[in-house]
Amino acid sequence: MLVHRPRRLRRTEKLRLLVRENRVTPNDLVYPVFVTHEKSARREITSMPGCFHVGVDRIGEVAEQVAAAGLPALLLFGIPAAKDELGSGAYDEQGVVQQAVRAIKAARSDLLVITDVCLCEYTSHGHCGQLKGDTVANDPTVSLLSRVALSHARAGADMVAPSDMMDGRVAAIRSALDREGFEDVVILSYAAKYASAFYGPFREAAGSAPAFGDRRSYQMDPANLREAMREIQLDLDEGADIVMVKPGLAYLDVVREARRRFDAPLAVYNVSGEYSMVKAAAAQGWVDERGIVLELLTAFKRAGADLILTYHALDAARWLREG
Repeated sequence: MLVHRPRRLRRTEKLRLLVRENRVTPNDLVYPVFVTHEKSARREITSMPGCFHVGVDRIGEVAEQVAAAGLPALLLFGIPAAKDELGSGAYDEQGVVQQAVRAIKAARSDLLVITDVCLCEYTSHGHCGQLKGDTVANDPTVSLLSRVALSHARAGADMVAPSDMMDGRVAAIRSALDREGFEDVVILSYAAKYASAFYGPFREAAGSAPAFGDRRSYQMDPANLREAMREIQLDLDEGADIVMVKPGLAYLDVVREARRRFDAPLAVYNVSGEYSMVKAAAAQGWVDERGIVLELLTAFKRAGADLILTYHALDAARWLREG
């Protein structure tokens, strides 16, 4: 009787490497960064150990770190000096993200700079757009988002990433960029962004908690998968170059289904709550941080993601180099 012995191919590390189906490399990773107007700032975020609020005047240092780690790109989130009802700081040509883009390009022109296009960090009410009563008004918000994306492109952003979940915003941004001569600027769409409890630490980091209510009227219901496929298809139809699923860990089935259905580049966001849970457990000695992070990143790749946005990126790149 023939005995099947799959363990033969697991016997040594060389054999395991030879037949490994999925690999994570630093080229797969994007590092999110929180940039602030505060001069010389490098202040650790309490709920996200190892992540910092970084002043515009020091963002070049972060760019050098990212480049030295072998990462291809970083993603910018802005912490404005002031907020208002319409989030005007988001589309100010001298806004914090716009200044940061120019500073990064001056320090490391070879790095890809991705900018988050949303209003929640900039509005006094903390919602992702212009209000009509207690509701976010879709079409007026889309108009503001187009202004944000254009201001980022003028500053030198390589890629804009609308994260608001307004209907029709990808088409509007693509049209605005093309009309102004920025047809080469890439759109990375947060196509399937869920109303998730995993965003808690980010809201501290970005100061973006809603002043009232929640975001369930525009972010997706965590129970829905088919709806995510429709959202992704719509964004691709509107001109998105890359589509994203957010969060990652609890939504690997969504990533997998998106990979099965669509040939477009697919991103996943390993979000703040996922990051902070690992950091908290590691700090207690309950898990091996390196082992669990590399396993999580491999899971994202195995599910079908082409690129992974993760706060672990700098550490993970070092661990991957070490082998």
